[in-house]
Amino acid sequence: MFSESSFNSPQGVAIADNVIYVADTENHLIRKIDLEAEKVTTVAGVGIQGTDTEGGEEGDKQPISSPWDVALGTSGSEVQRNDILWIAMAGTHQIWALLLDSGTLPKKSDLKKGTCIRFAGSGNEENRNNAYPHKAGFAQPSGLALASEEPWSCLFVADSESSTVRTVSLRDGAVKHLVGGERDPMNLFAFGDVDGAGINAKLQHPLGVAWDEERQVLYVADSYNHKIKVVDPKTKGCTTLAGTGDASDASSSFAESAFNEPGGLCIGESGRLLYVADTNNHQIKVMDLEARTVSVLPVCKSDSAVVDGSFPREKQKTVPKVPKSAAHIGLPPVTVHPGQALQLRLKLQLPPGAKLTEGAPSCWFLEAEGNEWLLQEQTPSGDIENISNQPAISLQIPTHCLSLEAVVSVVVFLYYCSADSSACMMKGVVFRQPLQITSTQPACAAPVELAYAF
Repeated sequence: MFSESSFNSPQGVAIADNVIYVADTENHLIRKIDLEAEKVTTVAGVGIQGTDTEGGEEGDKQPISSPWDVALGTSGSEVQRNDILWIAMAGTHQIWALLLDSGTLPKKSDLKKGTCIRFAGSGNEENRNNAYPHKAGFAQPSGLALASEEPWSCLFVADSESSTVRTVSLRDGAVKHLVGGERDPMNLFAFGDVDGAGINAKLQHPLGVAWDEERQVLYVADSYNHKIKVVDPKTKGCTTLAGTGDASDASSSFAESAFNEPGGLCIGESGRLLYVADTNNHQIKVMDLEARTVSVLPVCKSDSAVVDGSFPREKQKTVPKVPKSAAHIGLPPVTVHPGQALQLRLKLQLPPGAKLTEGAPSCWFLEAEGNEWLLQEQTPSGDIENISNQPAISLQIPTHCLSLEAVVSVVVFLYYCSADSSACMMKGVVFRQPLQITSTQPACAAPVELAYAF
């Protein structure tokens, strides 16, 4: 079920019809999201980091290591269809293939459906090009783009640690240099920010690539240079398309726009728009390739939208699905009387250096399963906007109580990013507060502290 599924730093996706394939990087898995069945399954990996550099097992039995991106392609079968999922296997510095149907790979015999196998890369962290794919070397390949048409018939690979873009032939697996880096295959420090051709062009830690079939050019997310660049594979010319080079945030013309470590690219179906995952700005930016302008994609929250289980809205009556990983905290019973206002004070602690994700709906909900009468005329939910100034929740005990014992729960959903912004996540915690209701008025009850360290 969608509401019960979870991922750990997913990095790349590929879409075919109603199916999304996900590189679930830190779970060391390839996941399949079926949009019709609303189901998430694992198609490759065993959930722990593998060291195998050969592969060949059935997908869900084959250990893999830090898959970073995926791309759909076709095998050598007679019927042209998306029957191969190419994988940028950053952890073993290789390019792998997952057979979505029985088929063949270059220089391979027939392979059965579900096989997950190394296609190119020795497993050594190198910037080594070679006509023999298994002798080539990559250095944390992080982005893939497929150009299946002639004369290209290749995978473009953003090889982040060598600061290069490489090609892998779909005809014979030969690995060739396109732009960036230098000739010494052991030198992984030949980075910079230089427009030029071939080896004279310099990149710094490129993470994403996208092929423009109409214009026959390749777009590159030059992450550490905070730029989007364009490469002509005919001439190997590499030039800056957008971004000033400053780690900033500006939506303007291509020349005046600014990004902060852009990490992913996707070209729209019409070919006019290029979508950019502007990672450290927590935005999707849209580049209009004809008007040569950059804007921010508005993310609209429709009434039926569901994000990480849901988010609070004024009219919402039910609590979202609590993630299985959520902590459940039982609190000592509190004695209250009808008409009393009980204060529940959140005291949440993030990991050192972490901060709330800006714009994400961190929030709390009140729940009283079986005792819904407790929540009549209450404020059922609220936002958590500042971790240093957390809300106090006022629970007004009704004047007419239907039971002398009840339990109220405070459900918290918190979105936060690590100190270096390398990982953002959603976590949940549930506080369960038993109430003992008495007709005699006790002394003024002290506020209840809802404390939890994530």
